[in-house]
Amino acid sequence: MGGMAYAIRTPRLLLRCWSPEDAPRRRALIDSSDAHLRPYIPWMRDEPLSLSETAQRLREYRADFDLDQTWRYAVLHEDTLVGDVGLFPRVGIGALEVGYLLGVGHTGQGFATEAVSAMLRIAFEVAGVDRVEIRCDPGNEASVRMAKRLGFKHEACLPRRYRDEHENFVDLDLWSLFASNYPTTVASTSAVYATDCMGMPLLGSTDNLTA
Repeated sequence: MGGMAYAIRTPRLLLRCWSPEDAPRRRALIDSSDAHLRPYIPWMRDEPLSLSETAQRLREYRADFDLDQTWRYAVLHEDTLVGDVGLFPRVGIGALEVGYLLGVGHTGQGFATEAVSAMLRIAFEVAGVDRVEIRCDPGNEASVRMAKRLGFKHEACLPRRYRDEHENFVDLDLWSLFASNYPTTVASTSAVYATDCMGMPLLGSTDNLTA
């Protein structure tokens, strides 16, 4: 899956790979949204990290990105960090999982739908995968709505698949979208302009990026 997009523009957002210099903004976003994120995101069990630990984590994100291992993006709206979105090849051959979060002050504005739609275009049209999955807590109503809105089908409830903030094992809902169904989804016509590590166009055009 070489040649992944390093920067993706949508009508309202910029998605770009993380940099260690983003550590203060990421720290502020995670800290202010702790109670909002902790029930649904497994790695919140390791939070709060220090600023230096956060910078090191972002170095690891960037290294994984450059090595084509995982692709995590900072999500910015008018230069304000609003969230995180990524593609993860941990769900099998020819497939990617899409993961995302928004800070507590940035929900309810359609940013998650816009960012995840961009990820779907990258996954199917640039990476060329056959399947994208969303895995979420069955109680995460916002993620369930997201999956339905973007054409994912509920395949299973996987019992006792991760530990919550209280170290209890909890279930995960598995939602899948296949390449054969992707062209019928709203994501397939979403406006994006994606560029590679050298700033060369990979997908889309700037002509349609009007909010």
